[in-house]
Amino acid sequence: MNRVDRLLAIILHLQSRRVVTAEELAGHFELSVRTVYRDLNALGEAGVPIVAEAGVGYSLLRGYHLPPVMFTPAKAAALATGGVLVAEMTDASVSGSMQSALRKIRAVLPRDEQDRIERIGSGTLLLEPRPKTPAAPHRVPLMDIQDALARRRVVRLAYRAGASGEHTQRDVEPLGLAHYLQHWHLIAWCRLRRDFRDFRLDRIQSATALSETFAPREDFDLQDHVLRMEDCEPGVAIRIRIGERGANRVRREWSLGLVSEEPTPDGVVFTLTAGRLEWFVNWLLSFGPWVTVLDPPELRDRIVVAAHAAAVHHGAPPKAS
Repeated sequence: MNRVDRLLAIILHLQSRRVVTAEELAGHFELSVRTVYRDLNALGEAGVPIVAEAGVGYSLLRGYHLPPVMFTPAKAAALATGGVLVAEMTDASVSGSMQSALRKIRAVLPRDEQDRIERIGSGTLLLEPRPKTPAAPHRVPLMDIQDALARRRVVRLAYRAGASGEHTQRDVEPLGLAHYLQHWHLIAWCRLRRDFRDFRLDRIQSATALSETFAPREDFDLQDHVLRMEDCEPGVAIRIRIGERGANRVRREWSLGLVSEEPTPDGVVFTLTAGRLEWFVNWLLSFGPWVTVLDPPELRDRIVVAAHAAAVHHGAPPKAS
């Protein structure tokens, strides 16, 4: 990156943040702190109103913005691709705003770049594995949750749990949004449970942002939390056979990864995925004798052990060795 491009990039970086330190700028642009100081001085001499506050950092004078800039072909392509992803993976509250923003960006581009974005958008298709039963639409717009998260507003949720169907009302502190296993999830501190909780957006019945705000939890990291919670990625697959009545329950409850289902004369054969084999044991036990594990054998063995332990706990005689 030449110096002119770097100075422009520094302005854009400052424009996108409330305050930034010289050390953060040095790390972001892979420069020495001394070079950052020289660049900031050069921008100040050129008339860019940079405000320096000792012990805090640098910021742009409020109200200062660069005029619209032209996009390189690579940046225009990235925007077009982003529009496709947003349209496919969010709801109307976000995708509508994204399309409006893209139209405004296109309006300031040269005609040939407008045509380029149009061709990229129409020539890009996102195909993701989807459950046989489509996810319920969000009752609460995704953008409303984003706004509460950005403003650190406490949110009052009416929530329906998945397996039990229990309805609860609780006040939560929104800490992050994550899209995984085919759903959007709100990760929040739940004041009712006094712990971090994961709320699937399609199960939120209503959400009201309160006037109360909350302090940030400096020790919370969204990515680390989700990876710990989900044991990284769904990587364990099983095959089960179950009757049609139970099949409807599988479709309704198992949202962690429904790979395929195949009707057979003896029932429906499902292939399911999850992060750990242990996740299947208790859930499959709840079906009683109506489900048959086809693969892997290790899961059958674990279910036998768990069922035997439950029988002993409830007074059945120990199994003879």
